[in-house]
Amino acid sequence: MSRHVTIKGRDGEFSAYVADGTKHGPAILVIQEIFGVNHFVREVADRYAAEGYTAIAPDLFWRIEPGIDITDKTDAEWEKAFSYFKAFNVDKGLEDIGATVAWARSQGHRQVGAVGFCLGGLLAYLTATRTDADAAVGYYGVGIDNYLGEAGKAKKPVLLHIAEEDGFVSKESQANIKAALTAPNFELHSYAGRDHAFARTGGKHFDKKDADLANKRTAEFFAKHLRRKP
Repeated sequence: MSRHVTIKGRDGEFSAYVADGTKHGPAILVIQEIFGVNHFVREVADRYAAEGYTAIAPDLFWRIEPGIDITDKTDAEWEKAFSYFKAFNVDKGLEDIGATVAWARSQGHRQVGAVGFCLGGLLAYLTATRTDADAAVGYYGVGIDNYLGEAGKAKKPVLLHIAEEDGFVSKESQANIKAALTAPNFELHSYAGRDHAFARTGGKHFDKKDADLANKRTAEFFAKHLRRKP
């Protein structure tokens, strides 16, 4: 079952797509790409709900335009997506993520994780450094190397999936990320030959084999770190 809820943030109210799993089990925030809370994001949320989690996808672009829901299929949509990305305030977005984590806990979810893609991959990393979320996973996060100074603030486990041929994350940036984000809090996996968004179903660079592998690793990570408690 899915629904939309309203969450109160520091600067106002925003909506979130919720796919319900176990009522009092763990919750997972699904953090959007630059295309808004679109079909892919809802698809991911529905998948986690089917696995027994309650998945919550907050509308982080609400300050720019509420309800953005576009695809990666046309040049016009890409142009819009990049305009949203440029207008997006990372710090404010993290405030909204923190409010969403708090909302999830207020609904009875004692443990809350986060998973994000692209922009959401960066935000998932920062969720680990700036909120009290219990675990975070980032897929091909863009700009993580600009926030490596926050790594020491991550007290809970973080899993990052890195596309080795990512057109938005240079080899130098990848090397810096790998050097700075080490055990025990960080687990990193690289995918040779993969470009950005290799796990986005239907996307130009989608690769089923490595998407399935990354998703399997993520499922095992959440099963380990978001243990269901009575």
